[in-house]
Amino acid sequence: MTDYNGIISRSDAGALMPEEVSRAIIQNVPAQGSVVLKLARRLPNMSRAQQRMPVLSALPIAYFVNEAPQGDGSAVKKVTEVQWANKYLDVAEIAVIVPIPENVLDDADYDIWGEIRPLIEDAIGKVVDDAILYGHNAPTAWPTNIVTAATSAANNVALGTGNDLYDDLLGEGGVVSKIEDDGYFLTGAIAAMSMRAKFRGLRDNDGVPIFTGSPQGTTQYQFDGAPVAFPRSGVFDPTHALMIAGDFNQLVYSIRQDISYKMLTEAVITDSSKAIIYNLPQEDMVAMRVTFRMAWQVPNPINYLQPTEGSRYPFALLTP
Repeated sequence: MTDYNGIISRSDAGALMPEEVSRAIIQNVPAQGSVVLKLARRLPNMSRAQQRMPVLSALPIAYFVNEAPQGDGSAVKKVTEVQWANKYLDVAEIAVIVPIPENVLDDADYDIWGEIRPLIEDAIGKVVDDAILYGHNAPTAWPTNIVTAATSAANNVALGTGNDLYDDLLGEGGVVSKIEDDGYFLTGAIAAMSMRAKFRGLRDNDGVPIFTGSPQGTTQYQFDGAPVAFPRSGVFDPTHALMIAGDFNQLVYSIRQDISYKMLTEAVITDSSKAIIYNLPQEDMVAMRVTFRMAWQVPNPINYLQPTEGSRYPFALLTP
C-alpha cells in the first residue's frame, strides 16, 4: 500500500552508503620503550655473548713513616695493594613472532606491520624493565634485580617514616641520603603514577606547592636536580616500591643485537612440545619475527664512604 508521505530515509539506504573510516587508529599505549634504559648508561655494543668487566674491589692505603734514628726498623715504609674483581655482562635474547593470514593483510586498509612494530618495541621495553627492576622472568645469568639488591643493602625507606613525604625522600635518613651514604649521587628516579598526586600535595610553610612552578605549565618533577620518570607502560609495581631512585650512571647496559625484524613465509610455528601450530605456506600465512639481545650490570665499585659491598648499592627505594 502506498501513501503520499513515503520517503527513502537515511536509515533505509544506510546499507548503500559508503562508511567513512578514520585513517588514524586510536590507541592509548604510550610509545616510550624502556624507561630504565633511558636513564642508564649505555656501553659500546658487544661483539660476543659475554663481556668481562674488571671492577675495583680493594682500595690502596697510605701510611705515615715514623721518624726514628738511622737503622731503627720502625721507620720502614709499609706496602699496600689494589684489587679488582670480575663482573660480567651476559647477553640474553628477547623475541616474539607475529603470524597473520595473507588475506587479512590483503583486505586491510592499513599498514598492519607499521602499526605493530612500535607496539612490539614497547613490549620489549616493558619486558626489559620488568626484569631489571623486579627480576620477573629474568635469565639466571643476569644480575640481581634492583628492588631485591637495594633491599638487601638496607636501602629502603617506608612511606611515613619521616615527618612528611619530603622528609622521607630528601631529609636525613631519607631515600636520597641512603644513596649518598653509599658513596653515590642521585641522577634519576622512577616512580609510580600515584606519586604525582602526592608530589602535588606537598606545600611549604606558606602553603605554596613545592613541586609546581605554575598552575598553567606542565610540572617537571625533580629531586635535587635529578629527573623523575612516571612509566605509563604498567611495568611499575607500587606494591614493591613507590619510587626507585639512584645513580643510574652505575647501571650499565650493552646491546649485542638491536631490535631486528625478519619476515617468515616458508616456515612452521610450533609450541614448546614441537607440535605444529601454524604451517605458514600451507595456511597462506606470513609472520614477523622480532629479536633483541642485550646485557646489563651494576658494577658497584668500592669507595671510601662504604667499603662493604653487601651494604653498598647505588639505588634506594621508597616503599609503601
